[in-house]
Amino acid sequence: MNFKERKNILEGKQQVHLLRFLDQLNDDEKQILFSQIDAVDWGFEQAFHNDKKKEDTMIEEIDALHLDKIQADSERYRSIGLQAIKEGKLCLLLLAGGQGTRLGFDKPKGCFNVGITKELYIFQLLIEHTLDIVHAADAWIPLYIMTSNINYQDTVTFFEAHDYFGYNPAYVHFFVQELNPATDFNGKILLKSKYELALSPNGNGGWFSSMHKAGLLEGIFESNLEWINVFSVDNVLQRIADPVFLGATIDSGKMSGAKVVRKACPEEKVGVMCKEDGKPHIIEYYEMTDDMLNKRLPDGSLAYGFGAILNYLFPIQRLKETLDKSMPLHIVKKKVPYVDESGNPVTPAEPNAFKFETLALDLIHEMDDCLIFEVDREHEFAPVKNSTGVDSVDTARALLEKNGYTL
Repeated sequence: MNFKERKNILEGKQQVHLLRFLDQLNDDEKQILFSQIDAVDWGFEQAFHNDKKKEDTMIEEIDALHLDKIQADSERYRSIGLQAIKEGKLCLLLLAGGQGTRLGFDKPKGCFNVGITKELYIFQLLIEHTLDIVHAADAWIPLYIMTSNINYQDTVTFFEAHDYFGYNPAYVHFFVQELNPATDFNGKILLKSKYELALSPNGNGGWFSSMHKAGLLEGIFESNLEWINVFSVDNVLQRIADPVFLGATIDSGKMSGAKVVRKACPEEKVGVMCKEDGKPHIIEYYEMTDDMLNKRLPDGSLAYGFGAILNYLFPIQRLKETLDKSMPLHIVKKKVPYVDESGNPVTPAEPNAFKFETLALDLIHEMDDCLIFEVDREHEFAPVKNSTGVDSVDTARALLEKNGYTL
């Protein structure tokens, strides 16, 4: 694309201000700016103009496969799941794009040490959990790790420095999550510097399209793989490649699976599984009415009481169909540093911009049905989100010790 073509596109999109400082840039800086402009997915424009809540949708509670039922059939489920893993039908995706900023840590969150008397990294714990299943199935499981453009090199270097914590590096694939531009409240793309757009990761539902852009899906589609287990770096106790979860999902005949915990209280800030217009859905805590938050079933349990913990099973072939669809973009208000019209850097104290994100809940909604799989929160839910307080390093360490870990 030559300069005139690029400028014509920007004029048509009313974004020509992105070239405001062009005369002040050297050739390398111009190349960076042009490459970022050329990579913009203009789909955010539609989200900007159509950011309205759907009306007349029917939200209903959804039941789960409860702990007692899972325990009663666990050996059968485990056998089904292990057989599928032995046959090479499962791969894994770790969402690891986050930094440890809220922990006071300027590296990838997975590099954070939760140990006290020894080194025990978040990445290390997740790999060790996975190795338990690798050994049980006597089969390596392909592991895809999605990083951000900011932490990609740090993540790869960390794994190499620690010999992948015993995982076979031939089965580990790193890739970078796609980015979307941030705009001001009028839809104008912000500049991070005179030659860089203000870009941010495209949300926790953007992993599949990012794998596609990274060229990883062709090999998956041509393989024996049928399922992908998607999980987040936050939860240090989660069971990954869980053969009981996989086996139960396969046995149920349902298209997908989601691990959940029972909410600790109605006000707990966690998205809950439900049905929207008859299809599986996750409703965020801030979208729930007081009636929904407090509604009880005859046994006294919360009607909307199964909190999603971002550990899902998706069928690869159904996901393949989503590549031909435009997944919804959700608009969130954020504080985004930028340069003003004079090129001066501005660090806003209040939200000043829109970010555009895809969400995992929309991929769940693309499935015809979903097995809601209950897990014991004290054994499988120890998120590390904050430095202190709820869902913090301290609460995660306490739960790790309760589960027999030496810190």
